[in-house]
Amino acid sequence: MALRKIIVGIDVSKDRLDVFLSGEGSRFEVANDTAGLAALMDRLEGLVITAVALEASGGYERRAVRRLAEAGLPVRRLDPMRVRRFAQAGGRWAKNDRIDAQTIADFAAAFDGEAVKRNPKRERLAEYVAYRRQLGQQLTAVRHQAHLLAAPELVAISRRRIADLKAMIARLGRRIAVAVREDEAFRQTNDILRSVKGIGPVVAATLIAEFPELGTLTRRQAAALLGVAPYDRDSGKKKGKRSIFGGRADTRAAFYMAALAAARFNPDIKAFHQRLKAAGKKPKVATTACMRKLIVTLNALVRDNRSWTPQHPST
Repeated sequence: MALRKIIVGIDVSKDRLDVFLSGEGSRFEVANDTAGLAALMDRLEGLVITAVALEASGGYERRAVRRLAEAGLPVRRLDPMRVRRFAQAGGRWAKNDRIDAQTIADFAAAFDGEAVKRNPKRERLAEYVAYRRQLGQQLTAVRHQAHLLAAPELVAISRRRIADLKAMIARLGRRIAVAVREDEAFRQTNDILRSVKGIGPVVAATLIAEFPELGTLTRRQAAALLGVAPYDRDSGKKKGKRSIFGGRADTRAAFYMAALAAARFNPDIKAFHQRLKAAGKKPKVATTACMRKLIVTLNALVRDNRSWTPQHPST
């Protein structure tokens, strides 16, 4: 008797993995930790698995992706926005972890996708980059909190926390720089990215770690993956407002700061930004357009393995 081929859908949360096995129609859950993943591997042993699909979940999926890939399973990391739109198109408006796991499996069955290709060095760099970003968010929160403090002892505590966070961020920055420098491919990409005015070491490392597809995409794909591609909302004679959605939010947040810097100091992006302002575009629209132009430029440079050459004279 032929063995049934199974697609595994996993809905990831901080503490738990909800699992659905297509073909069997069975559901179960395990903890999102080492013991839970061991239990998951035991449950999957002996099955003919064509794909294991899970959504990008702010990093909570990384441990599962790593363990499943190490076992040689074809792991696919999905865009949550696409999965949600797929569910809605099929009339699935309810949302909970058990339903989501089945929806993820159904999406993987309906659409082809590439399995995750593991790169331990990139995974480690991504971990450094994500942790540095979290420390930066904590530093911002503590600084905002400090403005409200009056008690001397609390002011002193706040100052120590700020100093400690700054020191940790600086130490991680140095470690990230070493990780980039020690890998030939990372170093080459970093040199190309850093040749573009507006792209600093933090953004370059973020793209290397979290945007490994850079250089292999079309213009549209690069913009969509970052989440800065405008989508039409037209129907008949009605012309709806274009909007962006989806993409990699954390990477986009770092890239936003790069676009602001490029609009001031990069002659090409600055000229483009000024044209948009002269045409009456709103500031957010102009900045998003600059982000789109910048990521498309970087994608082309990495693809062609060349450094940036400005098209406009510096002003």
